[in-house]
Amino acid sequence: MLAIAVVCLGVATSSSLSGRLFAGEGDDEKYLRSPDSIATTEAEMKPYTQKLRDTEISFDMVPIPGGTFLMGSPPDEPNRGEDEGPQIRVKVDPFWMGKHEVTWDEYDTWRLELDKRLRQFAGRETDNIDKIADAVTRPTPEYTDMTFGMGHDGYPAISMTQLAAKMYCQWLTAKTGQYYRLPTEAEWEYACRAGTTTAYSFGDDPEKLDEYAWWYGNSPEGYQKVGLKKPNPWGLYDMHGNVAEWCLDQYLPDFYSRFDADKVHAFPLAIPTELYPRVARGGSWYDEEPELLRSAARAKSDPDWKIQDPQLPQSMWYHTDAEFVGFRVVRPLNPPSEEDIKKHVLFPDIPEELIK
Repeated sequence: MLAIAVVCLGVATSSSLSGRLFAGEGDDEKYLRSPDSIATTEAEMKPYTQKLRDTEISFDMVPIPGGTFLMGSPPDEPNRGEDEGPQIRVKVDPFWMGKHEVTWDEYDTWRLELDKRLRQFAGRETDNIDKIADAVTRPTPEYTDMTFGMGHDGYPAISMTQLAAKMYCQWLTAKTGQYYRLPTEAEWEYACRAGTTTAYSFGDDPEKLDEYAWWYGNSPEGYQKVGLKKPNPWGLYDMHGNVAEWCLDQYLPDFYSRFDADKVHAFPLAIPTELYPRVARGGSWYDEEPELLRSAARAKSDPDWKIQDPQLPQSMWYHTDAEFVGFRVVRPLNPPSEEDIKKHVLFPDIPEELIK
């Protein structure tokens, strides 16, 4: 039986996580934090840029206001999937979300230990921040070029498992001293819609898709650099297309039907208990049908995503046949307690079948 959490994460100061993840909460200079990243209320939230220590790499975060929305698609939306209903009303707390999908430049800083190498090259002494970040497990070397020749600098990272994406978030948390994770499926759709109720964040007309998204109709040979199309109303790029994006949830086709349609639900989450299937959202360059890029469209992972993996069944890190899947990060205004992280499996969960 798959467990479902329908609760709001408890409010906690990030200092409650300091013993496990953070080396020095108040040391903004060492963490390279922007002053704009500091907020205690929604009204104080601003866009900010976070730099990664010892590198020239940075990424942008956009504030997403809290609110309530209808999750899923209405029965009369053309080409909707049966798993998109019935619609449920969901309350979402404020958070920041990556302006773009996580790029190879960012991902390889962790995956290839570039931060360690650059620190050693510069001769900088390892401090407590480094020790905590260095302790986060990193992927084993891949057996092929994981860009598949589609481009690296400024392009979205792809073909990672949900575990790898979650582990990156754990490393990023230690590296920055601020709590990052994958979005829940509800948070992702809320941010994608950006206050809209139409099939796409730009309306109902798929003829406009080329203005906002990379999909098979305009990019059949692969993904493109992030941020080249128009953003959605909240300033998020590539929410439709380019690469699909991992969410925290187990995929349940009847998930929405498990909720009372007359109530507002806070933090709906299908806690993952099995390796397959898990949720990815947004559609990708690989999708030939525009409807697969709608705000409510749901995709599920499949064992075939790693059918060419020479490490089968042991690979925890790569989906060698999912060159259409990436992710972006979120940062809740009020980070969870350690208890909630464990309760809702917000940490990197290693499936038993992949443990040697």
